[in-house]
Order: sequence, then structure tokens, then C-alpha cells
Amino acid sequence: MALTVLITGANRGIGLELARQSAARGDRVIATARRPGAAPDLVDLTDHKGDVEVRGVDVTDPVQLDALAAAERTAVDLVICNAGQYIGRGGPEDPAYDRDAWQSTLMTNVAGPFFTVRAFLPNLARSTSPRVAIISSIMASSERAPGKSYIYRASKAAATNLARNLAADLAERGIAVGAYHPGWVRTGMGGGSADISAAESAEGLLARFDALSMNTTGVFEDYRGETMPF
Repeated sequence: MALTVLITGANRGIGLELARQSAARGDRVIATARRPGAAPDLVDLTDHKGDVEVRGVDVTDPVQLDALAAAERTAVDLVICNAGQYIGRGGPEDPAYDRDAWQSTLMTNVAGPFFTVRAFLPNLARSTSPRVAIISSIMASSERAPGKSYIYRASKAAATNLARNLAADLAERGIAVGAYHPGWVRTGMGGGSADISAAESAEGLLARFDALSMNTTGVFEDYRGETMPF
């Protein structure tokens, strides 16, 4: 059954591949990016890969998100919160961990999913099987905390906590919510020596999103369906 899918941060990497594969299987895709004009691969999907609509939106701006949701008058079946930032990979003294980096990353990686989900609640309510997928990371895990990458780890831990709390609050509305580790993926963020390709990650993630239901809401798992420690 074809879905209407909203994907944030669809301009590159995993988000772009999720948009490509969703469209290829027949879904209607609303793909967002802050600057679509700087994302030629995403724009190219609108011509060659099925029903893809590209929208410019900043997930840290609730006004923009509310306007996008209001303009979408039909049901949205699946909201994928993928937009993210990764600033600073060193220890405590890493100069990349300045005030702007903390603020920017937390706004994008934590507030962004919250604003996105809140804006699209009316659209999700129109779906017969509404689902929310928040792209997290094993780096969110407090049980596996090797140090370094402080801002990113903190933001993904918060995003996973957000998913768990949304799952609790939205259960009475029949909206299932999950948090997902996409694997270590060969992207600009993951680097060239990572384990898997964006295509492999996206294929696995879409299968997990399809399996998400009210019976599994609140999950934190990877693209293969393995439960992640939190």
C-alpha cells in the first residue's frame, strides 16, 4: 500500500536515499531541505523517481513547519525526522564545542524533530496507520559511552528520549513512534570507512518503519531490527 511520507533532511546521505527508495516503491514523498537549490540530487528525484515533491523548510523554525503542514491537506502516513548536524568529534577541549555549535546542533537534532512532529499531528491524525520515525544513533546510548563527540552524543540521547516520550503521549491517538540507529553509514557525516552504504541503511530502515505499530511503539532499534541499549 502506497504511503504519503514526509522526510526532513532529504538533501543528502540517508535522507536522500530514503526519499529515492520510498518513491521507487510507489510512495508519495514530501522531501524537505533547508536549501533545495543546493541539493541537485534531490531535485533530480522529482523528474526521474516517481511522486516526489521538494519543499524548502528549516526544521528549527516552527512557523515554517506549521505552514508546510497546513498546506498539506491530506493525510501523512509516515513522518521521518532525519535532518541532523554533527559538529565536533574530539574530547572536552575540542574548540568546536562552542556556544553556537551547541545551540545549532540541539535545535536541529532535538527541537527539529519535536517541531516537525507537532506541526504534522493533524496530518498524521488523518492516516489510518500513522507513524513517526526519529533517526537517532547508537551514539545516543549511555550504556555505550566511550567519550568524544559530546554535542552529537548528547543531542541523539535527547532525540531518543523525545521519541520515547512522544510514543507515550501519542499512544492514545494511535500514532506509533520509534527511534532508529541507521548503522555506521558511508556518507559525508559517517565517512568513507563506514560499514554500510546509504542504500543498505535506507532499505533496512524502511523495513523497520513498515513494521512499526502500536504494538512496538517506543522502540529504539537499528536498521536490522536489533534493539539498541539506551
